[in-house]
Amino acid sequence: MTQAQAKQGRDSEGPVKDAPSPIVYRFHHTVDVRFRDLDSMGHAHHTLPLVYLEEARAAYWRDVAGREADRIDYVMAGITIRFHKRIRWPGRLDVAVRVSRLGGKSFDMAFEIRDGQGDVVASGTTTQVAYDYAAERTMALDTETRRRIEEFEGIGGA
Repeated sequence: MTQAQAKQGRDSEGPVKDAPSPIVYRFHHTVDVRFRDLDSMGHAHHTLPLVYLEEARAAYWRDVAGREADRIDYVMAGITIRFHKRIRWPGRLDVAVRVSRLGGKSFDMAFEIRDGQGDVVASGTTTQVAYDYAAERTMALDTETRRRIEEFEGIGGA
């Protein structure tokens, strides 16, 4: 392997290898791959990592932000996902999420989904915007939610 290949994370065959994540995830949620998740190719359909992520994000919102599902006060503004490896059944996945940015009205979350062998199968980011459903408009992220996230993640003004 040449120095240039090593720098790019490539081996002599050429494919890019996924490096271990330098990001520290403090929140993990376990999700089982269900038989019904399989597509005709024998692995979880490409839409399923978003469902697994949604389960983890709802658990984060409950456990860290102190909000139940009926008190979610944000809308999804964007999702970026990268597929690294096929998700197979049967399997148990570790979905790691963290708030990577807190703004005035929005926040970003980074995520990684790993299989039972510890390999990353999907990763990405989401952007959520605080939203007042009754008034049908964006709003500032409330102080208590911000405080709880900052304290848990070890970021910001906590």
